[in-house]
Amino acid sequence: MHPELRSRLLAACGPGHLFDDPDLRSSYETDWTRRFSGKAVFVARPPDTAGVAAVVAACREFGVPLVPQGGNTGLVGGSIPRAGEAVLSLRRLDRIEDFDPIAGEVTAGAGVTLQALQEFVRPHGWDVGVDLASRASATIGGMVATNAGGVRVIRYGPMRHQVIGIEAVLADGAVLARLPGLLKDNTGYDLPGLLAGSEGTLAVVTRVRLRLIPARPARAVALLGLPSLAAALEVLGAVRRRAPGLEAAEVFFPEGLDLVLRHARLAAPFPRPHACYLLVECAGADDPAPALAAALESSVDPASVLFATSRADRDRLWAYRERHTEAISAEGIPHKLDVTLPASRLAGFEALVRARLAEAAPGTRPILFGHAGDGNLHVNILGAAPDDETPDDAVLRLVASLGGSISAEHGIGVAKKRWLNLTRGPADIQAMRAIKRALDPAGILNPGVIFDLEGLTPPARRREDG
Repeated sequence: MHPELRSRLLAACGPGHLFDDPDLRSSYETDWTRRFSGKAVFVARPPDTAGVAAVVAACREFGVPLVPQGGNTGLVGGSIPRAGEAVLSLRRLDRIEDFDPIAGEVTAGAGVTLQALQEFVRPHGWDVGVDLASRASATIGGMVATNAGGVRVIRYGPMRHQVIGIEAVLADGAVLARLPGLLKDNTGYDLPGLLAGSEGTLAVVTRVRLRLIPARPARAVALLGLPSLAAALEVLGAVRRRAPGLEAAEVFFPEGLDLVLRHARLAAPFPRPHACYLLVECAGADDPAPALAAALESSVDPASVLFATSRADRDRLWAYRERHTEAISAEGIPHKLDVTLPASRLAGFEALVRARLAEAAPGTRPILFGHAGDGNLHVNILGAAPDDETPDDAVLRLVASLGGSISAEHGIGVAKKRWLNLTRGPADIQAMRAIKRALDPAGILNPGVIFDLEGLTPPARRREDG
């Protein structure tokens, strides 16, 4: 590393927070799936926005591209180095500030975990609108950068809908300050909305102002065993009409449940297996259980329903769904494809995708689960080599042919950029490239994510010997 660059990075990060030793870098160089990995030239861990700005400015001057990284829970290879980039870790930006218990708003640093923020606001009667199974490690900055969805989209929308204001460091080291942010503010372009979902390619998110939702402590969960996904969607329709507190609606299937039972050592929920499982949760200030029970009464066989209202029992039922990811990863390195289908085609897709994979990639094992309320299924594929794109191609082309999206909530990253043109036309892609060129003309921020750096001119690296 150039001596001047090292000196500036050490000044920005502080002692002990600039890693170029391979052992110290290693945990930052592989994503959650273990499918994507690469070597970082170094890892920089600045403590605050000023430090991030100093790192970005120095790296731009020395021609070192950067991969911004939060909790490194990404699933599409967008948060790890690929071709000699440096990793810019935001984990130390973990302050929670300016909590307003009257308006229900809070500012969180990019490195604050979702769980930490939930634990901070819940005692005050508020909650975070987005919830994920990876809440203990997923960071707010990463969730904004990927426009994370999770289990509550059906009621509160994805992360973009929670963002009121944002602070971010641009590619030249300048700080974009849209804090604290206002609910009603039509002053020019909606830059916070633009940065949400940009996957670290336009700016480095450092702080976010979030709207909160009222905490709803009264909750009821039902787990249903059903004969098909089509039947599950019919039941869900009845619940949506009759139970106004519906907050989550999740589906999974026997092969996924079997993995969870084996790896998590849980007891089977029902005496006999079912073709599809639907988990729904309703929440409110008052007990939502009567409305949920009434919605289910005429729709399902009572012998195939488990009902829970206590925290322990709700968590027990949620475990059958939330432990899918760890159970799948314990079986091998999966291809993880999260896709969205129009509601009317979701049930048909489930059967079609299994058949398409059996034809295109025989010997692979599809494990499906997802968010029934917003049409988002996670297609996990075991048994394919990490670099074999045959199953990915089969699934994503099927999704596009049915009018769906190739990315529901994980982003494009590097895993899906080959297929971006399936659901984004030439004009869309050209507009996105133009925005990238305008905000990051040197292509220093997360190069190669979403699309390649065509039309961008990276700066020449300064000589290592100075």
